[in-house]
Amino acid sequence: MMVRTIQRFLCWVSVLLLIFLSAACTNREPSQIVVERYESVLDDGAQRDLKDAYTLKLVYIGTPQLDEQLVEREASQYLMEKLNAKLDIIVLDWGSWDNRQNIMIASREEFDVIFTSQWSRHSVNVSKGAFIPLNDLLEQYGQDIIASLDPIILQSAQLDGINYGIPTNKEFAAQGGIVYRKDIAEQLKLNMNSVQTIMDLEPIYAAIKREMPQITPLFVKHGENLNSHYMNNYDALGDTSIPGYILKDDTSTVVKPLYEIQRYIDNLYLARSFYLKGYINMDAATTQMMVSDALASNEYFSIVSPIKPGKAEELGVQTGLAGKLGQIAINQKSLATSETTGSMLAISSTSRHPELAMQLINLLHTDIYLNNLLNFGIEGIHYEKLSDNVITMTEATSRYSPGVNWMLGNQYINYLWDSEDPMKWEQFKAFSEGAVISPGLGFVFDGEEVKSEVAAVVNVDKQYLIALESGSVDPEVVLPEYMKKLQIAGIDKIIQAKQKQFNAFLIKNGRELHTE
Repeated sequence: MMVRTIQRFLCWVSVLLLIFLSAACTNREPSQIVVERYESVLDDGAQRDLKDAYTLKLVYIGTPQLDEQLVEREASQYLMEKLNAKLDIIVLDWGSWDNRQNIMIASREEFDVIFTSQWSRHSVNVSKGAFIPLNDLLEQYGQDIIASLDPIILQSAQLDGINYGIPTNKEFAAQGGIVYRKDIAEQLKLNMNSVQTIMDLEPIYAAIKREMPQITPLFVKHGENLNSHYMNNYDALGDTSIPGYILKDDTSTVVKPLYEIQRYIDNLYLARSFYLKGYINMDAATTQMMVSDALASNEYFSIVSPIKPGKAEELGVQTGLAGKLGQIAINQKSLATSETTGSMLAISSTSRHPELAMQLINLLHTDIYLNNLLNFGIEGIHYEKLSDNVITMTEATSRYSPGVNWMLGNQYINYLWDSEDPMKWEQFKAFSEGAVISPGLGFVFDGEEVKSEVAAVVNVDKQYLIALESGSVDPEVVLPEYMKKLQIAGIDKIIQAKQKQFNAFLIKNGRELHTE
């Protein structure tokens, strides 16, 4: 290992020398030059090792990065020492994630580790045999994970007592709110402290529209709107594509379709009001733009967002708006299965070396160098270190800034940007304290018995849901039509099946059934 470490050090000395020499005669980005010259400075033995080693394919959702190839190569050199394996990062962009993931799974494409979550059809993919059981692998190769994760988190992420995904070690409470342009709010002297609920945004947005008509007050899109589950504490009791909800901040265990929850109806009408007043982007029902890109465009004042300590600062780094963003929470902190299974890494059933895949996940939970390499890139190129765990941006930061810290293993070993609060991780731990616990914590609905009805409901949702929740259509007219189509598709049968399973879960675990 010492020999390889020295080789890698000498390799980077050569790379940096090449950067210096090449920069004198070209105006290309330094990291572009590194990508082109990297292999030329590897010794023949290192190149043979990389060529012959097994490639671990890591798949996650995000925005492809310009210097991804460079980071892959450095990660591969490091993993050769640790696992005798190299790494291939496969990033599927947000707009095509569902479709691309489904194709990869259906075609039995070979890959090893993949991001999965309750809101990304985790239980459905498990039922398809897409992911392997991890309990034995976790016991053999994931002892560091077991030691660092709260046992409740691992247990409540299980399906019938089996872990098919390893949760990211991060904050586990959920809270919704907005991230907004603090600099614009200060310029217009807006009282952002007055915002306690979604309805309180009305006078803020009216002022933005009046004083800065070129700025749209709120950017929304599919899944990121006033009726998003994190904004309203909806608990889907499993996959959010399967209807049937309770409220995390209520005691009732009665499962309902969303259209029978008054909070949901109120927000449909509020979204419609905001849309008609020009507070919401006109293309809300069709846009594929990322919320971070919307902020970076300087065309929007705010976005809806899951809120946690330092969220605005994180987005500030990603968008080039460091120091210009603020955040406001507008609901109660809560904890449900959607949080314990909201960000996980699974191992594909097509992996040829699942033991290596589990060891990779274990490293992402424990190895400070590898974790931060994948999250922030290479020191001296994509960031500079100010201290052991504090980093600052460089001119090349934008070439590798994936913003997926919450997906990859363990946030508590992430570096901090110098624009972030040095107490961020302590705040994360405190944030999870005092959260209201959903009556459904630990329960995941098995939809196998109603899979035909679920498929029919999903098709109806595609026709109506985005337009309704974005405010693009009048709920007075469209909601009754949507409800009728859902009932024809079999939503009542799904609700009954989910209620039956949920009641059995509550009784088995000694919990009370609460009606309204």
